[in-house]
Amino acid sequence: MKPEILAPAGGEQQLLAAVRCGADSVYLGTGALNARRNAANFGPEALTEAVRYCHTHGVKVYVTVNTLVTDGELPLLERTADMIAQAGADAVILQDMAALRLFAAKYPALHRVASTQTAVHNTDGAKFLRDAGFDSFVLARELTLEEMEKICAAVDIPAEAFIHGAHCMCLSGACTLSAMLGGRSGNRGLCAQPCRLDWKCAGAGHALSLKDMSLIGHMAQLRDAGVATVKIEGRMKRPEYVAAAVTACKNARMGQPFDEETLAAVFSRSGFTDGYLTGKRDKGMFGYRTHEDVTVAETVLPKLAALYRSETPLIPVDMDFAMTPEFSRLAVTDGTNTAGAAGPVPEPARTKPLDEARVREQLSKTGGTQYYVNSLRIDLAPGLTLPASALNGLRRDALAALDDLRAQVPEVKPRPYEPIAPVRRDHPTPSPLWGRFYRAEQIARPEALEKLLLPLWELSPALLEAYGDRLVGELPAALFPEDEDALENRLTALRDAGLREVWTDNIYGIALGKRLGLTVRGGFGLNILNGQAMDYYVNSGLASLTISFELPMSKIKALDCAVPWGIAAYGHLPLMRFRACPVRAHLGCASCGGCGTLTDRRGVEFPVECGERKYASLLNSVPLDIAGRDDPGDFRLLWFTREPPAVCGAVIDRFLAGLPADGPRTGGLYYRALL
Repeated sequence: MKPEILAPAGGEQQLLAAVRCGADSVYLGTGALNARRNAANFGPEALTEAVRYCHTHGVKVYVTVNTLVTDGELPLLERTADMIAQAGADAVILQDMAALRLFAAKYPALHRVASTQTAVHNTDGAKFLRDAGFDSFVLARELTLEEMEKICAAVDIPAEAFIHGAHCMCLSGACTLSAMLGGRSGNRGLCAQPCRLDWKCAGAGHALSLKDMSLIGHMAQLRDAGVATVKIEGRMKRPEYVAAAVTACKNARMGQPFDEETLAAVFSRSGFTDGYLTGKRDKGMFGYRTHEDVTVAETVLPKLAALYRSETPLIPVDMDFAMTPEFSRLAVTDGTNTAGAAGPVPEPARTKPLDEARVREQLSKTGGTQYYVNSLRIDLAPGLTLPASALNGLRRDALAALDDLRAQVPEVKPRPYEPIAPVRRDHPTPSPLWGRFYRAEQIARPEALEKLLLPLWELSPALLEAYGDRLVGELPAALFPEDEDALENRLTALRDAGLREVWTDNIYGIALGKRLGLTVRGGFGLNILNGQAMDYYVNSGLASLTISFELPMSKIKALDCAVPWGIAAYGHLPLMRFRACPVRAHLGCASCGGCGTLTDRRGVEFPVECGERKYASLLNSVPLDIAGRDDPGDFRLLWFTREPPAVCGAVIDRFLAGLPADGPRTGGLYYRALL
């Protein structure tokens, strides 16, 4: 099977470029609940027209509903679902489990795609999505070819992979940099791209900016790895970019050369990289958009615009024309749909009767449509004629009728859907403290903590014996297939040594922990912003939940569920998780020693926490600290990173006493409007 080419359509012109250049499907947004809210997008009428246009051209439409939603947005989510279903779209791309629940219950026939924001980096993550009710999923961009192949082979639902376009520095779904620094949440479609600014690492500039990916030359390898759909990034890009990328993908799929020079000219950041796919995660992956990159684009725009200026005849039709003394008529078929048109009654020819050559000439003039004549059967009674205008009218009417058949939307009957009502419980006041420590030697005041979280690599039999069931193993925030077996073996050994509980910031940990018989606690990386998602994860078997720190306190206080839940109340919280570590690329692990830093354009230093050299986390420069303020749930999590034991102990004592901090701190997004 040849991979499906899925192209971005940020607006009407991009849609035309994608379809006319030969994309098999397009993805587009509508309204506020999509990850590119600043694209032109499509309102209700425009969406209906876009679906009609695409379907008449044999192109599928995927609609993005891939942001996190709050409880107050659930009515909007349901109205959006109704609009998408009535418009006749083929699929929806989803991130939030509340959206999954709604679409699966109300419109089960609508294909559900798990967005790249669900952060599938391994086989357990893919299996979780399959079991959750997704029909297909998007692989993480950070995977190697071999890792993609392993994940594709592990599940029986199709996988998509990005093949061209921008690289986020952060693992998808794990970035809060834009939200925490500027109040514009990438998880809610408003990323301000602060990573593209001039961050410094070891003197190197733009240390958080990766070159765009281009894996088009690896098309055959992706196909052989099991990738069913190749996806072009770029709903914020201009239509010429879409035309260039779709054309290149089509050529590569046919085994023909493609114009990489034009691709780079229309948009790149100092060229392209395939570093993730090939496993070469080095300095060569980094790049930014220079003045030269911008100016060279002007040289290729006119020729790219010509690619989609008019309709491209991509769809073959078979025609059957008949003319007798009583009637003239034309039937057309695309192999599935058959339409026809009736013309005027022919007249006796005064001079030259209508012949097959003239009929063929007129009926083959399908220019300006998406059709071309594959075969034409002609049955003419002798001695009759029709004017050319009649033949042209027959052709136009028959093809228009075929358009109507191809664009027909089956009647959609929604099934009953009712959001789950929240379970209301009493919560302890003050709520207990949980402490997460990066290193075991940081542990302070353990007697004051209800739970102690430590990364798995810090756990030991001695610690398990000392702290018993209070000790929770923190699973890696990112786990890649090359490390899955080793992690499961380590976790099994720790379980056998007495570990009973794990904490996970990614969905893979739910499947892994339950398979090993461990109690699983959900971290803030699960991006829970609403009660429907809370209930979903409770039913998935989580013993506790931590609410996303992107949610304002006013909305947090309205939440509740059947298991204990809490908030992050202190810590230099992770703003990004990345596999291509900029410190490693520009400085090297030996020089870093696990204590790297990045500096923003104002000279502020941000720590980088190392995850066993498998991934890294950019931490906030100042700690979140709400000691003495709100305490809405069942526990408050203190997230210690590089603090020495004395500082950890002092923070714990302050929280116990309800005393605010004296030094630099932030209330994060708890006391700001959520955008």
